[in-house]
Amino acid sequence: MTGDPLHILIAAAVSWINFVTIDLIFRLPERGGVSGAREIARQIEDGGGDLHGGYMMGNIVSSPDASAGTLLAACGVYIAGIPGGILAALLVYVGNRICHDPGYAGTTGALTATFIVYGFTLFGFAAAEFIAGMVIAILTIQGISAVHASRLLSILWRWRRA
Repeated sequence: MTGDPLHILIAAAVSWINFVTIDLIFRLPERGGVSGAREIARQIEDGGGDLHGGYMMGNIVSSPDASAGTLLAACGVYIAGIPGGILAALLVYVGNRICHDPGYAGTTGALTATFIVYGFTLFGFAAAEFIAGMVIAILTIQGISAVHASRLLSILWRWRRA
């Protein structure tokens, strides 16, 4: 059972940085790369959000990206340590291929998260705290305000392009 709320908040911040950084490196805000991502982006833009942030959000919803990879890796590490995280990365890779996703953000996110989560367990964190933290991190992007999240992601995208 997770016991330390501070650990969960730290895990959320680390997870958020991991998945957003990887999604930006793999250029998810550039365009809708998988089926449905463009339409989600247009809907977010019509609602007052930013198109490029919407593209990233659409790509996240439409195919396993680094956020899904990070969450699944935390689950894998919770169940079976590093081998569980690597199995999660393999499952994300298969999911990307099923979605005809040409990228590797999800697989990369799962692999980096596997070692991040495992590393934090060496310092007293529990993998379960990363599962809870990752749910919080995903909610900040997908669940609280699509308009504000898309604007933040667009700002980060502009920094990445500069």
